[in-house]
Amino acid sequence: MNLAITLLVAVALASIVGTVLQQNQPYGDYLMKFGPYWFEVFRALDLYDVYSAPWFLAIFTLLVVSTSACVIRNAPSMLREMFTYRSRVGENEIRAMREHVEWPHLPMSVEAAAIEGRRVLMDEGFKFKETRVKEGYLFSARKGSLQRLGYILTHVAIVVICIGGILDSRIWLSYQEFFGNLKVETRSIPLSQVPEESKVPATNPGFRGNVNVPEGSQSSVLFLNVRDGYVVQQLPFDVEVTDFRIEHYINGMPKSYESDLVVHDPKYPDKTVKATIAVNKPLIYKGYAIYQASFGDGGSRMQFNSWQLMGASAGTSQPVAGAVFQDMPFTVGDAKYTLELNDFRMFNINPVPDEHGKIQEKNFGPSVVFRMRDAAGQAREYENYMIPVVMEGRPVFISGMRDQVGGVMRFLYIPADRDNKMDTFMDFYHRLHDSVLIDQAVMSMLAEVNPEAAKLPAASDAIRSMVEKFVRGGYDAIGSDLEARVPKDQLERAFETSARVLQTVLSRMYVTMMEDRGVKDVGGEKDERFLADSVAAINAMVFYGAPIYLQMVSFEQIQASGLQITKSPGKNVVYFGSMLLIFGVFMLFYIHPRRTWILVRESERGARVLFATTSHRKTLDMAKASRLMHEAMVAKFGMEPTKAGLE
Repeated sequence: MNLAITLLVAVALASIVGTVLQQNQPYGDYLMKFGPYWFEVFRALDLYDVYSAPWFLAIFTLLVVSTSACVIRNAPSMLREMFTYRSRVGENEIRAMREHVEWPHLPMSVEAAAIEGRRVLMDEGFKFKETRVKEGYLFSARKGSLQRLGYILTHVAIVVICIGGILDSRIWLSYQEFFGNLKVETRSIPLSQVPEESKVPATNPGFRGNVNVPEGSQSSVLFLNVRDGYVVQQLPFDVEVTDFRIEHYINGMPKSYESDLVVHDPKYPDKTVKATIAVNKPLIYKGYAIYQASFGDGGSRMQFNSWQLMGASAGTSQPVAGAVFQDMPFTVGDAKYTLELNDFRMFNINPVPDEHGKIQEKNFGPSVVFRMRDAAGQAREYENYMIPVVMEGRPVFISGMRDQVGGVMRFLYIPADRDNKMDTFMDFYHRLHDSVLIDQAVMSMLAEVNPEAAKLPAASDAIRSMVEKFVRGGYDAIGSDLEARVPKDQLERAFETSARVLQTVLSRMYVTMMEDRGVKDVGGEKDERFLADSVAAINAMVFYGAPIYLQMVSFEQIQASGLQITKSPGKNVVYFGSMLLIFGVFMLFYIHPRRTWILVRESERGARVLFATTSHRKTLDMAKASRLMHEAMVAKFGMEPTKAGLE
């Protein structure tokens, strides 16, 4: 019993961990959530796949063996005791029982006393056996014998539930992997390139896997996460998603979603099964449960403007087309890159403070998530929003960047012009890479401020160099140059002077650009804001780390339904075991086992009656039942006993 309780507690604690900690997720998710140290600790304890961990299966097996041995050992004797009456009890044994009473001299015959005793047992619902003994009768009675069956059912239920749990675990996969018949795939490769040793046949008795199926497509495989990789589970049928529908709340958050499915079974080529599934409304087909688990992108197609951020062509764009899950190689100068389109998001709900400082949920509109990978394999992740978002009263194009997946996202804000486009900023950025235009702006400023200085090549060269340093390296580059040439006590003043000169040159270049674009009345508050935001964006581009800015201009959304398909051969076994457990527990708690003996013999003045009752459960209910039966016998015999042992 102690061993069984210990094992049950261990299983319960492990099950709590398996419930709180989401199981069988990619290792990268756990690493992001717990950090390197705790990630390794939890992995060493097999907490990411508790129900298939060797120690958990060992506990389960030991619990099954221990409980089975307990049932095998005790069930036969309990079954025998359920149907026996213990009619070989002697008078001294009855009198030695704790709860007994005796009427030594009843004014009635032995037969009359036996009849009354028999009536009491029948009225109380006892089953009894009547035995003739010397000078009288012995009634051996029992009631609530099925309580023993509750003990058997409870223990059998534990065994059955454990077996069902083992059937639904990944023990078959672990067995195949242990003997080298299955290899976990860790590479991110197309399904067609997954080797055969990483594929699980459809004969796998039990599994739970996921797959994203785009609208108008079908799949006959699932992906089962195993530690830091996956295996491909093959299905005996194809699941086609003909339509996926999603409803949103006003703020853009998902409200509900459902899929129209068609199941194609090769065994029945002329017959298809059609159904609509939603969350908590699965399709059950031949023991397979198909759930609506999630949704995602199914390969949305997009059109981009690819703005150059480096070299003489910086600020110019060219059209680019791509689709989610597509990798596109490209070259900037001598550097080679790969653009990996990872996701398209129609809605992006983000917290934004309103004019009163209160946080409001706001939809930023469509965005594209992609990675820019260089020739060395290093990648940065970006998320670019399609339409400008109003931040602090001004519309800006937002691009988030992080150096590694799961890292902190940093943002680049590019100001939108009067037409809510990026063209004005990019035109300005392009002019800052044109040495001729920079030189014209510098000479114009010097001629107006100090005509004599305009004649000195050193002055114009210094200012031109400062502008070029800012475009390439931002304010940090200017500061580093001054630190190398200016004494520390004059550094702050020199930087302020350089910043004012830089601002003057940039302002002149901006005004010239706007006049060339045919814009009149340049120089108002809006232009000052736009210029200030443009300078801030150019300064931040130093840390952007991408040779291009990818601006999404149009898209064709293709959605994918996230399906979870399970095969649980142990489910019905667990259900059966749970029913046995319910019946067993109810029998243990609500059936009160009792045994009673009534011995009737002759006495000198009539009949002598000895009554005793016992139960292995000493409860208040048992004590009350004994008193009631004692009172019933007093009523039958018409007198109180002279000797009583009832509590």
